Amino acid sequence: MKRVLLDQGLAPRAACLLRQEGWDALHVSEIGLARASDEEILDAARSGGRVCITLDHDFHANLALTRADQPSVILLRLEKLDAPRQAALIRTVWAACETAIESGAAISADGETVRVRQLPLR
Repeated sequence: MKRVLLDQGLAPRAACLLRQEGWDALHVSEIGLARASDEEILDAARSGGRVCITLDHDFHANLALTRADQPSVILLRLEKLDAPRQAALIRTVWAACETAIESGAAISADGETVRVRQLPLR
C-alpha cells in the first residue's frame, strides 16, 4: 500500500485525490501537525510507516544530519502546482522510484528530472 504524509506546503486536496485512487494518504493538517516542526513531521511519517512528501528542502538536510535510514522523503521542487498536478507528480515519482522508496530514499523531483539518493545520506 502507498502510505504517504503530505507536508503543509502541499494542498490537502492532493491527499484526498490520492485517497480516491486507493492510496493511504494524509495531510499534516488532518492529524494535528499543521504547525509541527520538520522533525515532528518526520517522526510521524517514520512511526506511521509513511513516506513524507514536501516542498521543503530542510527535510533532506535533516535526514543527512541525523543519518536516518527512514522515512523516505520526496521533495517536490515545483511550487504553485494545484492539487491535481501535485497528485499527478506524486504518482509519477512513485511509479519511477517505488523500489528505492521502499528501501529508504531521499528523492527530489522537478517535473522533468528525478534524483534518488539511498538512505542513510552521507
